[in-house]
Amino acid sequence: MALFLYALVIIIGDIPGARADVGQYASGVVLHSFGYGVLALLLFSGIAGSMVRRALLSVLMVALMGALDEYIQSFLPYRRGAVSDWLVDITAATVVALPLIVLWPKMAAAALGKGQR
Repeated sequence: MALFLYALVIIIGDIPGARADVGQYASGVVLHSFGYGVLALLLFSGIAGSMVRRALLSVLMVALMGALDEYIQSFLPYRRGAVSDWLVDITAATVVALPLIVLWPKMAAAALGKGQR
């Protein structure tokens, strides 16, 4: 699911004029924060291992995905790759992944508890 969402981010973001049209409703910071934050959540939920491992890998993977997105944009005449957008991607992933280290086990325990009733 995360790879599908990432592919959508790349494809839709690279359609000529699409970014400008969406920009009327949400800024680039909002779009990057939401998109890459959701990616971090999906990645975190799909990675095995300790909570810290899941968080670190999620943020690392988002960093790589964001870098590739910006790299691709740098080749398009109507877009530009921006380090600032990449930093927003990493920040969004970190803001999502860090609390999940503590919250995920509690949510899993609560879900298991409800399933046993």
